[in-house]
Amino acid sequence: MMKKIALLVLLTLCGLKGWSQDPQFSQFYANPLYLNPALAGGALAPRMTVNYRNQWPALSANFVTSSFGFDNYFSRFNSGIGVFVLLDSQGLGNLKSTEVGAQYSYQLQLSEETFLRLGLQGGFATRTLDYFGLTFGDQYSNQGYTGNPTQEPIVQNGVPQVSYADFSSGLMVYSDWYWAGLSAHHINRPNQAFSNLEIARLPMKVSVQAGLRIPFAGYTFLGDELDREKTISPAIMYKSQGKFDQFDAGLYVTYSPMVFGAWYRGIPIKKYAENINNHESLIFLAGFRQDKFSIGYSYDATISTLGFGSGGAHEISLSYIFEEFNPGKPRPKRRSKELSCPKF
Repeated sequence: MMKKIALLVLLTLCGLKGWSQDPQFSQFYANPLYLNPALAGGALAPRMTVNYRNQWPALSANFVTSSFGFDNYFSRFNSGIGVFVLLDSQGLGNLKSTEVGAQYSYQLQLSEETFLRLGLQGGFATRTLDYFGLTFGDQYSNQGYTGNPTQEPIVQNGVPQVSYADFSSGLMVYSDWYWAGLSAHHINRPNQAFSNLEIARLPMKVSVQAGLRIPFAGYTFLGDELDREKTISPAIMYKSQGKFDQFDAGLYVTYSPMVFGAWYRGIPIKKYAENINNHESLIFLAGFRQDKFSIGYSYDATISTLGFGSGGAHEISLSYIFEEFNPGKPRPKRRSKELSCPKF
């Protein structure tokens, strides 16, 4: 009973006041359209991505997020387009969000080895708050749960729902050996309130991504070595949304066809409250890339005060790059334009 009451309070705060943050993915590079609109078309060919994340599965108030994306690059126009769908479920599935987005990116060549991508995104989102499965005070007596329907007005009014338009933008500069990006989501700060009497603006999220791609074991980026990559890639990401911010730092080791990674998430020099350190999780990744197919699995070990009892977070990513359809036109040199950031 107490878990359900706590969940109800959480959902009410999130739903009515709009105190919310965006869903997050530990394998953020495996979800490029969600990370930065400038990454649309980054594979220089038709690409499909699928991502699934289950956070804190041992708790009643866990978070389950799925996303589906498709993007393509049109070399004739130096442009990429992308579409994605994001599904997010919180608690026992009582608070649900669905977002559909479309993206456009344009690529500029700054020098022989350096490129700049600019991206825009327009989307439409819907949030619903469902009280099914929850119990209320008027359903209990001194003998316990009565089983009678609740007469709470908040339930009698039906399932609250809100829909809104959402706009974002981003940029990415990169070469064969480094990348740096900046994205801004929810630029228009849409109103997420379920009640017409309230205004609950979704805070704008700003994210910075950067990293290096360092070859080893004689890897030179030339010839058929692109199909047997041997690199070390240190990378960071910082994001801020409202009063919350987060820093990810880690390392990828790619020895084709395998990829391994380890990450730390948190800001150790900052405390959210007295005697509460800002350590969130340690992340471990294993991925496999063969030809045009990629699959990755990561696990977040919770090191915050929530502890290992939360179940951490499990995440799976899938990606497939199709053959480029461009009849009558030579295939562009992939090494001169393809994004150097990791695939997981």
